[in-house]
Amino acid sequence: MYATLIAVAALWGLAAGLFLPRAAYRLAVEPDEAWRDSCPAGHPYAGLARGWIGGARCAACATAVPAVPARTADSPAPERPAVPVSYLVPLVTALSCTALAAATGPRPELAVWLLLAPFAVLLALVDRRVHRLPDQLTLPLAGAAAVLLGLAELLPGDGGSWLTGLLGGLVLGAGYFVLFLIRPSGLGFGDVKLALSLGVVLGWYGWSVLFAGAFTGFLLGSLYGLGLMALRRAGRRTAIPFGPFMIGGALAGVLLGALAAAV
Repeated sequence: MYATLIAVAALWGLAAGLFLPRAAYRLAVEPDEAWRDSCPAGHPYAGLARGWIGGARCAACATAVPAVPARTADSPAPERPAVPVSYLVPLVTALSCTALAAATGPRPELAVWLLLAPFAVLLALVDRRVHRLPDQLTLPLAGAAAVLLGLAELLPGDGGSWLTGLLGGLVLGAGYFVLFLIRPSGLGFGDVKLALSLGVVLGWYGWSVLFAGAFTGFLLGSLYGLGLMALRRAGRRTAIPFGPFMIGGALAGVLLGALAAAV
C-alpha cells in the first residue's frame, strides 16, 4: 500500500505539472498588465475554466507555450528556452509530490500537501520570472491551507496540530511583515502574503519545523545571492525572486516534520 501511495502521488504531480506552464505564462506579467488571454501567436485561450486549464500547447496552432514569457528587447537577461522548462515543470512537481508521499505516508494531511504542491510550484515559476507573487494565488492558498488542515485534523491518524498551524501562519506572516517594513526594497509584500500559507503548513508540525523551514528558505536565498555575486552576475542591491526559496525551505521543513511525526 505504501508503494502504491507513492506511485499515485507521483502520477498526480506529473499530471498536475503538465497544466502549470500555461497558467505560469498567463500570470507572469508586470503588476500594471492584465493576465495574458492568448498564446504567443495571438490565438485566444478557450476551454475549461476560461482557458486556464489545458496543456502546454495552444489548441489552435499547436505552438508550444513557454512556461515563462518571452523577454523584450530591452530586458537585461537573455530569453530562456521554452521547451526544456515546459518538460522540467511536471518533473519537479512529480518529484515534490513523491517526496511528500514518501515522508508523510497514509496520514490525512498528505492529501493537503498534494493539493497545495502544484500551486506552490506555480507561484515559484511566476516569481522566478517577473518577481511577483499574485494575490489571486497567495491569499487563497493561505485560506485553503488553513481550511484543509482543519479538515485533516478531524480525521483519525493525523500527525500535526491545526491550532499551531494557524498560529504559525500569523507568526511567520508577522515576521515577514516586519522585515518588509525594515527593508521594503529587499522583500516584496507578496512574500509577506506567501508567508501566511507557508507558516500554516510548517506550523502544522510544530514550532521547530516552522523555524527550520523559514531558516532554510533564507539560507537558500542567501546562497543563491552570494553565488550570483561570486559570478559577477549581481550586486549587493540586485533584487532576486525570494518566493522559490521560501517554498523550497517550506518543502524541506514539511518533509522533516512529516518524517519526525512518523517516528
